[in-house]
Amino acid sequence: MELAYIPSPSSGVLYLGPVPLRGYAFCIIIGVFIAVWLGNKRWIARGGRAGTVADIAVWAVPFGLVGGRLYHVITDYQLYFSEGRDWVDAFKIWEGGLGIWGAIAFGALGAWIGCRHRGIPLPAYADAVAPGIAFAQAIGRWGNWFNQELYGRATDLPWAVEITSSADGRVAGTYHPTFLYESLWCIGVALLVIWADRRFRLGHGRAFALYVAAYCAGRFWIEYMRVDEAHHILGLRLNNWTALLVLLLAVLYIVLSARKRPGRETTVEPGAAGADGEAGAAEKDGAGPTGTEGDAPAKEGSETSETSESSEASGTSEGSEGSKVSEGPGAAKDGAGSAKKS
Repeated sequence: MELAYIPSPSSGVLYLGPVPLRGYAFCIIIGVFIAVWLGNKRWIARGGRAGTVADIAVWAVPFGLVGGRLYHVITDYQLYFSEGRDWVDAFKIWEGGLGIWGAIAFGALGAWIGCRHRGIPLPAYADAVAPGIAFAQAIGRWGNWFNQELYGRATDLPWAVEITSSADGRVAGTYHPTFLYESLWCIGVALLVIWADRRFRLGHGRAFALYVAAYCAGRFWIEYMRVDEAHHILGLRLNNWTALLVLLLAVLYIVLSARKRPGRETTVEPGAAGADGEAGAAEKDGAGPTGTEGDAPAKEGSETSETSESSEASGTSEGSEGSKVSEGPGAAKDGAGSAKKS
C-alpha cells in the first residue's frame, strides 16, 4: 500500500469557460514565454537590442515545433502508421509527442534564418537563449504529467507518480516520475550555464554547447529508466544513443571552439548599444573597441585649448599658431563629446 505518491490529473484538458486549455500545450506555451523573456535579458546584457530575441523566436519556435513532431513521428512511426492506427493522429500535437532532438535541430535552423535577416551571429544568439531553453524544457515536461506518459519503472517511493489511465496499453500503478526527474535536471542545467557563463565569459556558442552537453548527460540516465515503447539498438533505447552522440559532439565543439576563438564576442548586434555594446558606440566615435581610448580626443582638445590660451596671452598671431588657436575650442568640444559617449 502506497503511503504517498504524486497523483495524475483526471484529465489533460482544463476548461476556461467554454475554451479548452490542454495541459500539454499550455506547458509548452509557458516555456516559450520564459525562454524568450530570459533570452531577451541576456541578449541585452551582451550588448544586443531589446526585442531581437522575440523577433528571431518567431522563426525558431515554429521550426522547433515542426522538427520536434517530425522526429517523434519518424522514430515512433508504429504509433501512427501500423495496423489499426490512424495516421491523422500524427498531426495531433496537443496529445503529446515532441522529440527534443528534432526541436533543437529545426529550431536552430529557424533561428539561423532569423539571425541572417538581422545580421546577427547565430552562436551569440544561441548563447543568450541557452538557459531559457533549459527552463522551457523543465516547464514543458509537466505536459507529460497531464497526459500520463513517459514514466519510468514501477516503484513505491513516496514521490512515485500514480498512473490511472489504461489507454495505449498503460497499466494502472505507481511509477518513477521521469518527467519530474528531467524537469529538475533541466533547472540544474539552466543554473549551471548561467553560472559558467558569468564565471568563464563563454562565447561563440560555448554556453549553448554546455547546455547541450549537460542536458544529454542527464537525458541518458533518465531515458534508461523509461518503460514506454521505443526502438532499441544493442540493448539501448534509440534516444540513449542519440544523447550519447550529441553529448560527444557538444564537448568536442567546446574544446575546438575555445582553441580557435577564445573569449566572448565584443559585438553581438550591429548598431546596438548596451552593457557590452558600448564598445560599438566608442568605435563609431573613433575610439578603440574597449572604449579606453575614448578620452584621447578630449585630452588632445584640452591641450589645444591650453595652447590657444597661451598663444593669446603671448600675443602670437602667426598663421600656423592662429590655426591652432581657432581649432582649439572645437577640438576640445569634440573631445569632450567623445569622452562623454565612451
